[in-house]
Amino acid sequence: MAERIKRMVQAVRTAFSGAGGMALKGVRRNGTLLVSAALAAGAIYGLVMHPPLAKLAPGNVGIRTNQLTGTSVTVRDGAVFMMPGVHVLRQVSLLDQVYRPARADKAPFQSVEGLALGVDMSVRYALDPARVVAMTQSLPPDINGAIVEPAVQGVIYKVFTRYTVREIYSSRRAEIQKEIETELKPKLAADGVTLRGITIGKITLPEEYQAGMEKLLAEELETEKMRYTLELKEKQVKQSALEADAEKVRREKAAEAAGNEQIIAARAQEQAMAHVLPFKQKQIEQRRLEAEAEKEARIKTSEGTAQARVIEASGEADARRKLAEAEAYRHEVVGKVEVAQMEREGELLTRNPLLIQKTMADKLSDKVSVIIAPPPADGGFVGSALLGKQPRVAAEVR
Repeated sequence: MAERIKRMVQAVRTAFSGAGGMALKGVRRNGTLLVSAALAAGAIYGLVMHPPLAKLAPGNVGIRTNQLTGTSVTVRDGAVFMMPGVHVLRQVSLLDQVYRPARADKAPFQSVEGLALGVDMSVRYALDPARVVAMTQSLPPDINGAIVEPAVQGVIYKVFTRYTVREIYSSRRAEIQKEIETELKPKLAADGVTLRGITIGKITLPEEYQAGMEKLLAEELETEKMRYTLELKEKQVKQSALEADAEKVRREKAAEAAGNEQIIAARAQEQAMAHVLPFKQKQIEQRRLEAEAEKEARIKTSEGTAQARVIEASGEADARRKLAEAEAYRHEVVGKVEVAQMEREGELLTRNPLLIQKTMADKLSDKVSVIIAPPPADGGFVGSALLGKQPRVAAEVR
């Protein structure tokens, strides 16, 4: 503040130098008046250029310290009255802040094997509002660089050296994160810093180790796949066994049900037979009686048929005898008629020989159209020439 007053006095001197030099020579004679004017001008200039008010940023808390008495007052949001040259204001943020270790991705950490690896880490913290006044008096202004960074570096380097690269990369990441928080939290709390949480992000591995890990992970994935395949096969075998057991039980139940049905059917049949057997016996007796009746009927029918056949045979014999007698009588009568007719025809032919030719012509009329025969010279039978007894006979058949 003294430096600021000196600058204001120097500015007043510069303003009054130059054109007002002659007037200043007269004023120097009265030193008291000059000093008073300079102080008044400096005070006015300081109030105009540097008003005695300070603005606190949102989320910050102000610590106003009186340089004369050494007392401090905590000031919240809003305007803060500042006496020039007397009060000093220090603003401290109460918001959550994040610290990330520098060059964390360039493999600055080491594992228990001595391999270098990079870890992308962020530490979120905030100041304790109840201890802000004490912190401003005892701690340096750069809390992040002077308090948080050394504490974080000292803990994480020590924790990472307890684990292997594989544990840091995959299996025990959450455990490592929790262990860092457990060790770091009381260290920061001792200085009035509240640890909100730690987040471990990307982990950069050595190229050779990463290639080997990728190969190992591929083998583990293949092993895991085989394990799942075997488990699936085992489940399929169990499922087949359960299905076979279920099928066996189903068949047993079906066989038991079929047996029960047969037993019920046998019992029903037995009960039915108790009623059917008397009925069957009655049917047998009825059929026996019907057979005997049919036998008697057939005997009677056979006897009637035999008698009828005897009667028919006697009648047929009588009929045949009568027919034979009638036939003999007919032949006798016909013979007599034919004899008589032949006698008449003989007499007729004797008297008329040409009837023989006419008769032959009638019999041959369906085969012979014209017959020309000369009459015999001796006046005999004209048919002699046709029968071939006289070779001179000529015939033409058409």
